[in-house]
Amino acid sequence: MRLAVESVESVGVSIRAMRGVDGIRQDDVPDVSHVFLRDLEKGKETVQFGRVLKVLDELGIRMVLEVTKSQAQAVEAAIHHYLPKVRSVHTRTIKKDSE
Repeated sequence: MRLAVESVESVGVSIRAMRGVDGIRQDDVPDVSHVFLRDLEKGKETVQFGRVLKVLDELGIRMVLEVTKSQAQAVEAAIHHYLPKVRSVHTRTIKKDSE
């Protein structure tokens, strides 16, 4: 399902909902503090984007950029040229209360 990302708050609300569904507490998300996660979930505009991406990765949420077909080839070529490591996929396990 695709959901529009219209603000930091929309990402934060989505993260909070995903944690709720999966039974994941703020303290269970590695590499970020519960204070950062709280700020993100409340839509604080100044959160660090790199850390947001870490949280999304930890929760199994994939963010995509939607570009027009005429832009897609140039974007893909640039990504593969400048960011070859993007092709690798990283997975992590989050502990849940029931485990």
